[in-house]
Amino acid sequence: MKSLFEAMGGTNRQCGDFFIPEIALPDTPRNPVGKYGRMRHRYLKDHREVLYNAMILDGTLWSHLAVVDKTCKERMDVLVLGMKETQGITEELKARDPMAWVGAMNNIRSAAEEILFAEVIYE
Repeated sequence: MKSLFEAMGGTNRQCGDFFIPEIALPDTPRNPVGKYGRMRHRYLKDHREVLYNAMILDGTLWSHLAVVDKTCKERMDVLVLGMKETQGITEELKARDPMAWVGAMNNIRSAAEEILFAEVIYE
């Protein structure tokens, strides 16, 4: 009589007196991910364990992280550009007062990252 595992097409290998199921994860390429992909990975691993494990078993985790990273980078560019225009941060300010320009740009990048964290990474 076959077990349910064998009836579904699973195979076993004998190791001494024991039969061990031959289970393997799907072969998926590990796309390189950047800062935002790594942050999403940490969030999924620490706070969304069921989803994280399901994505690992499906083989979709690394492609998901690459998409999140790409999306965040594109969205960051759009947010920073929009905030610069709204706050009037120009190249003239950069030439006239570089330290004020750097401070304003750092504030804009921080605000844009907070938006990304709420909308994409920690959703």
